[in-house]
Amino acid sequence: MAKYIIGTVDEIPPGSRKVLEVAGRSIGVFNIGGEFFAIRNSCPHQGGPLCSGRLSGFLLAEKPGEYAYARRGEILRCPWHGWEFDVKTGQSWFDPAKTRVRSYQVTVAAAPPPDAEPALPGLEKGPYVAETYPVTVERPYVLVEM
Repeated sequence: MAKYIIGTVDEIPPGSRKVLEVAGRSIGVFNIGGEFFAIRNSCPHQGGPLCSGRLSGFLLAEKPGEYAYARRGEILRCPWHGWEFDVKTGQSWFDPAKTRVRSYQVTVAAAPPPDAEPALPGLEKGPYVAETYPVTVERPYVLVEM
């Protein structure tokens, strides 16, 4: 699988997301409590822009009158029809056995691997050789595998 550079860790602070095109696919990268997750930006219901939806959690009740809010910021609701998906796994809460959204492996690396490609659309590798200079890395990078 190819690895693509999404950006630096500080570009996606906890509780936020970054939606971008990678290898011809629109994906959303989410930072949930310092962990990064990536899912396809297309709701399997009718293709809505899933990653622009609202993040929420679950309201749990052990018995009447006692409520607890769990998994804050981990459940993504499609802005078109309200279908809910787990950002960490892509699992649907509407029909978990049959419906899910594609999720992608995300890693954080101190430096981009030499084979990682930028996630910019329209760029092609060419036969060009450029003069290079030593570089130091001061921030970790977020990478997605596709």
